[in-house]
Amino acid sequence: MPAAAFTFVRLKYQSGDWDAVDERMPANLLHSLVQYTKVPVAPKEKVVALDSEELFRYPFCYLSGHRLVQFSAAEKKNFEQYVRGGGFVFVDDCNHDIDGLFARSFEEQMRVCFGAGALKKLPKSHPIYSQFFQFPEGPPNTGFELNGWGDDLVHDYLKGIEIDGRLRVLYSNKDYGCEWDYDFRNKRFLAVDNTKFGVNIILYALTA
Repeated sequence: MPAAAFTFVRLKYQSGDWDAVDERMPANLLHSLVQYTKVPVAPKEKVVALDSEELFRYPFCYLSGHRLVQFSAAEKKNFEQYVRGGGFVFVDDCNHDIDGLFARSFEEQMRVCFGAGALKKLPKSHPIYSQFFQFPEGPPNTGFELNGWGDDLVHDYLKGIEIDGRLRVLYSNKDYGCEWDYDFRNKRFLAVDNTKFGVNIILYALTA
């Protein structure tokens, strides 16, 4: 059974550096949910091991990092069962590239779990871009895509895996985690709140 209040779950996996990224981002998105919606939220993120049965208590989880993603047998089993069973995973590559270690290894894990070609580009008309706020041009850009790191490309698409017609894995090379990694109190200095797409992602996950 899902928790009564929305809980931002960060996945802990045995490889890579899941714990070395965007520490303030979850609190920032939780603040946005409170600000814009009536969704009840748990006040702090929760770290859950990918190979734990606890994962199945939550409808949404987040996986990120810079380095290798190589699931153990138990992690692979849980990831696949969670996604096929209706869970939603938002995956963000903190390298903001398309050929780095995280990207190559994560995409290989998705091939192993769901088959070649399962991870596909999302069209700009996908419902996640109009779930709450409107993004008619598709995924909003981040300040990390043309900063001299990564591949120096602006990615005008996200990828995903759909199960039974519903998006279950959302995969980004745009580094949203770092884009939203600031104290929520600093949001008032932005001309446009850049966390709004994060609200769309979470609300889509909760209505899946």
